[in-house]
Amino acid sequence: MNREITLVGAGLVGALAATLLAQRGFAVSVFERRQDPRIHGFLGGRSINLALAERGWHGLRVAGLQDRIGQLAVMMRGRMVHHLDGHTELLRYGRDDSQVIWSVSRGALNMALLDAAEAAGARIHFGQRLAGMDWKGSALQFLDDAGTPRSHAAPVVIGADGAGSALRAAMTAATALGERFEPLEHGYKELEIPKLSDIPAATLPPALSRQQERGDLFAMEPNALHIWPRGNYMCIALPNAEGSFTVTLFLPNAGNPGFANVRTGADARALFARDFADALPLIPDLERDFDANPTGILGTLYLDRWHLHGRALLIGDAAHAIVPFHGQGMNCGFEDAVELAELLHNAANDTAAAFAEFQRRRKPNADAIAAMALENYVEMRDSVADASFLLMRALERQLAARKPGRFVPRYWMVTFSRLPYSVAFRRGEIQSAILRELSAGKTALDQVDLAHADRLIDERLAPLPN
Repeated sequence: MNREITLVGAGLVGALAATLLAQRGFAVSVFERRQDPRIHGFLGGRSINLALAERGWHGLRVAGLQDRIGQLAVMMRGRMVHHLDGHTELLRYGRDDSQVIWSVSRGALNMALLDAAEAAGARIHFGQRLAGMDWKGSALQFLDDAGTPRSHAAPVVIGADGAGSALRAAMTAATALGERFEPLEHGYKELEIPKLSDIPAATLPPALSRQQERGDLFAMEPNALHIWPRGNYMCIALPNAEGSFTVTLFLPNAGNPGFANVRTGADARALFARDFADALPLIPDLERDFDANPTGILGTLYLDRWHLHGRALLIGDAAHAIVPFHGQGMNCGFEDAVELAELLHNAANDTAAAFAEFQRRRKPNADAIAAMALENYVEMRDSVADASFLLMRALERQLAARKPGRFVPRYWMVTFSRLPYSVAFRRGEIQSAILRELSAGKTALDQVDLAHADRLIDERLAPLPN
């Protein structure tokens, strides 16, 4: 096998893949269209904060980076639901603090992964935009910020350059990949809750003013993903290690409210005053951030084909971009990087076979998490405030305690294990049917026939592998 590999894209997945491949003895060159964020700063405005779960941590452990990234991450025990009347409640993700997810800043994580890739021996070239691929000559064509061209020999190239992948476009010019993009009719805006000391005291309610005087770091509970569900739209906030929260407002593109009529910072302030009143005093730069930051696009990317024989392969969002509502885009991409590094390491001089096997293993799982992420959006923006949903979640926990290893909540399978996404999806469908059947017409847990529940579980669900 050619031991020289070129990666296009030095984002999260590209940087981890470069690290893992370099650690296995490959000569890795990486080309990134941005300038080095460690020198020029990380450009924000489109960054829904990242939720590290077991799949992502596994990739970091394989690369030897768990301790380094652990310094950047903030534990989140569950969803802190902010109801319209102002009261809050914590809906735990797992049984206890052994089952949590971790919030981490995209910029801080990316910069740490770039350090790791270079330390492993990868050569990263910044400010290089992919302009095309000469497939006959196996050469990538790049342009720098001044428009100066550069050619790079690349017999084996991997595209980790995101949903708008330039390598995917170059591959499509050579052969049809069966590409289709299904947009979500919602967009998002990034905002920020600063650390408590940076919020003007005059805008704070008395309780937070006292916390500010005590020197508290966070303006809200730090160990939770905060969510303001409002039916067809919502707001979320994830903590950062230095005390701030990255806030993301999700609205339909059309409708009321929607980005069609919430166009300015002043419009956003009026929306927050009405629907997210407890968050408003905590976002002092709401108008400025709303006006300055772009409206992000959300959607799901599907490809029938991820590779061109042994010459080019797409991974991460370049192959299977998903909506962010299960917090699994990065985790899924890190799984890609681990799987690919092992396949190439063991490929016995057959890159084409390794790429084909990669797609065979990963595509069913990518399709499964794409479907689950879309379902989770409805749950986050609407169902978490619904009584029947909360009853089913309480029943789900009770059945998990009664039938450990057989009835495992789908969220737990996705988030706290490395079971294939496709397995979690199939079992989740069966378990949802059981929950609906058992809770139909019920308003409280003590009305559920648990003996009948045991029989249904034994009949329909085989024990999970360890």
